[in-house]
Amino acid sequence: MPEAHPLSGVYAAAITPVDEEYKPDLDAIQKLMAFYSDRGCHGALILGTTGEGPSFSSTERLEIMQAAAEIKKIRPEFRLFAGTGTPGRAETIGLNQAAFELGYDAVVVLPPFYFRSASDAGLLEWFGDVIKESVPEDKLLLGYHIPQVSGVALSVNLLQQLNSRFPTRLGGVKDSEGKLETTQGFTEAFPDKLILVGSDRLLSSGLEAGASGSITALANLIAPWLRKIFDQHGKQDSSELQAKVDTARNVLEQFAPFPPSIKFLIDAYTEFPAWPVLPPLLALDEQRQASLKSQFDEIYKDE
Repeated sequence: MPEAHPLSGVYAAAITPVDEEYKPDLDAIQKLMAFYSDRGCHGALILGTTGEGPSFSSTERLEIMQAAAEIKKIRPEFRLFAGTGTPGRAETIGLNQAAFELGYDAVVVLPPFYFRSASDAGLLEWFGDVIKESVPEDKLLLGYHIPQVSGVALSVNLLQQLNSRFPTRLGGVKDSEGKLETTQGFTEAFPDKLILVGSDRLLSSGLEAGASGSITALANLIAPWLRKIFDQHGKQDSSELQAKVDTARNVLEQFAPFPPSIKFLIDAYTEFPAWPVLPPLLALDEQRQASLKSQFDEIYKDE
């Protein structure tokens, strides 16, 4: 059993608060980071899929990253990852550089997702340039594997080649494909890297397979459950709690995409308001809101 990676843990795939004109609500972003910390998250991924990252301009992303980084002043142990992937090499490099200047621990980078037939050789050159130009020796880049959304998979072969070129700077993978066999493939190929599952359903089984933790949408709501499963791994049986997490995930997946659903649930169960989602996403209609709330109430009633 390899030693736990220093960035192992439970991370929230953070939503992004915005106002009615879709401008980032910077004060709310700061409060949200403290909320995640209070709920047991080791850290948060800013501007990932749940955070609607690709819907924001580079200028807006920088503002959001700056606001979230304020948590480091009062809770320096809270870890921050930034979702920085864009189809543009230079734009991604610039966002990475900004994230690391702000003190982020790692960046989570989508493959360039417009040319979906690009070869591994082409992706190797793209990621190689990005790492070489924007990732310091003491920081990490995680590949973001979510082919059902991005349309571009990160193969083990590609990552092995990147690792041979950048063994200290390629940090690992955020694996959001949602299949245990995929996670196992990554953990077997990279036992010393940070492999974080993107599905709450895979937390226990992923940890058993050698994963380092999770970055999930439901951590916005059920972080204490996820943290308990993480802390109990290898010490106590968490199967009953994992089953409860699975039920919550099953409900959420009926209401994809996740940003509108998570923003609705945050409003329903916390003191935060109902922040809009950015087009092309739309808020849940009243019928779907009622159905989601009814199903989630049954799971969340003891929280």
